[in-house]
Amino acid sequence: MMHDIPRRMIERVAKMSDEEHRVFIGKCSVRTLLAIDAMFETWSHDGQIAPSAEGWRVWLMLAGRGFGKTRAGAEWILRLGNGPSRRIALVGASIDEARSVMVEGPSGLLSIARRHRLKLKWEPSLNRLSWPRGSVAQLFSGDHPDGLRGPEHDFAWADELAKWRRVEAAWTNLQMGLRRGVRPRALVTTTPKSMAVLTQLRKDPWTVETGGKTGDNLSLPKHFIEVMTATYAGTRLGRQEMDGEYMAEAEGSLFPRDLIERCRADAPDRFDRIVVGVDPPITTDGDACGIVVAGREGGNLYVLADCTLSGASPERWARAVAGAYAAWGASHVVAEANQGGAMVASVLRGADASLPVRLVHASQGKSARAEPVAARFEAGRAWFAGVFPELEAELAGLGVGGAYDGPGRSPDRADACVWALTELSETKSGMPRIRAL
Repeated sequence: MMHDIPRRMIERVAKMSDEEHRVFIGKCSVRTLLAIDAMFETWSHDGQIAPSAEGWRVWLMLAGRGFGKTRAGAEWILRLGNGPSRRIALVGASIDEARSVMVEGPSGLLSIARRHRLKLKWEPSLNRLSWPRGSVAQLFSGDHPDGLRGPEHDFAWADELAKWRRVEAAWTNLQMGLRRGVRPRALVTTTPKSMAVLTQLRKDPWTVETGGKTGDNLSLPKHFIEVMTATYAGTRLGRQEMDGEYMAEAEGSLFPRDLIERCRADAPDRFDRIVVGVDPPITTDGDACGIVVAGREGGNLYVLADCTLSGASPERWARAVAGAYAAWGASHVVAEANQGGAMVASVLRGADASLPVRLVHASQGKSARAEPVAARFEAGRAWFAGVFPELEAELAGLGVGGAYDGPGRSPDRADACVWALTELSETKSGMPRIRAL
């Protein structure tokens, strides 16, 4: 490894702001830059470093293009390969991509090994890479799952999983072969894309997820970041390809991503009414309290804010609800009371005794309640006045027939949003209309 530069300089670089870092890099000599570059863990982003938690089997790195996924993967594999006689699988979308990116590319294993003054033996005809102490990495393709049937591995690096043409079969075979050694593990580096394998991976308890944005990589030209941001910021493509946001949706989603993207609009200056929708948590053990602010102007409804809290005590989420009510000048709060009954109103009024609360009870499933709201968006009478990634992910996970295929155990944000928009759909005065049958 390179130690030609004082560690105190590395520590000083690590504390610099992004702009100070860019200026520093511009003044450094090539030798200094190479020395700093080789000390990867001293300057890398948190999302590029292997998780310290115990028990994980899959490290999922979902990040935007240019974030540094390949460099992080090569650094991790290079270090693991220094152990004796380890067997490693390097799986790309194709053999050509595995060679050109993971091994021979500017951030691939051969390049990174040279920066660390480590000599690897590369045999292109065999698609095999060997370490001095006997570890071997073999290249495989996500296009040919049968190639992964049989071989056993200690570790695996799966690059751009979202591009694999036969991803289900290839990933399954890779997992079944990941059984060698004391603690087999795999790293998945990919730009996110809505697909069943990634959705399941994110839910698995043995998966640890990290990631980041294109703009996090300070070595990219500043002008490039500015142009990409100006062109794609706020769009679905930009959020997925630059921000590394996973934008899944349930099969037959009530709120498909294309619909969500079509229904964005600036909020009007004034509203006829604003309400705060609340989906209280059953417990404080990781459950979220859904808190969503929505407004009505004429015949149009607007989602204005997502103030949801996770793992908060009743007192804390009640204060957050009261805070949202005051900040937005809402007329009242509408809260689901299926689980807590009158206690929900009591907790909320404990935060603000004058808080006007209307309790609602769910007599239908989540998807059934959401269908009229989804119809309003489809008809151009409901809008998102901003971008709300977590809320949108839950809405996209609501499928026809009651299926939920979004993040988390329950769509708390989506429920709160549906309650707020339903309230605004059915009332102008804050009291429900009486309908004659």
